Amino acid sequence: MSIVEYLRKRGVEFETLLHQPASTSARRAGCMHVPGRSVAKAVLVQARDQRLVAVLPATCAIDLERLSAILRVQPTDVRIASEAEARAVFKDCEAGVVPPFGRLYDLPTVVDSELAGSPTIAFGGNMRHEDVRMQFRDFVTLEAPLSASFSRPAHAV
Repeated sequence: MSIVEYLRKRGVEFETLLHQPASTSARRAGCMHVPGRSVAKAVLVQARDQRLVAVLPATCAIDLERLSAILRVQPTDVRIASEAEARAVFKDCEAGVVPPFGRLYDLPTVVDSELAGSPTIAFGGNMRHEDVRMQFRDFVTLEAPLSASFSRPAHAV
């Protein structure tokens, strides 16, 4: 089921944003003329024997050590899934797209608390040229994600 169909079936208000395909979330934000802090990127994470979707601002990167502490696993047991692993899970999405609704794929979702500061979020739909913007509170209501602080500014190494 596409993200747009899912939201329609749930009666959630949203806006579809079409733009040129972009290779990164930060570039998607620029294409949409939306601040990067309100654009969410979703990443498939492998934590020991469990997969989950991590959702964070486009301007940030996952701090795997902090995420491992939140998940109560060793830092060496947490990694970003490969592109091939993501394609195997998100078969209804264009390559390179990870939607923020882990629930649609029987996966838990963790959202970075930085996103809670924005009233709306925009995120990838099922295609690289399509994003969806909706109220952050509606996302939380639908997804019921774990909320935690696990990101760092993307430029920090």
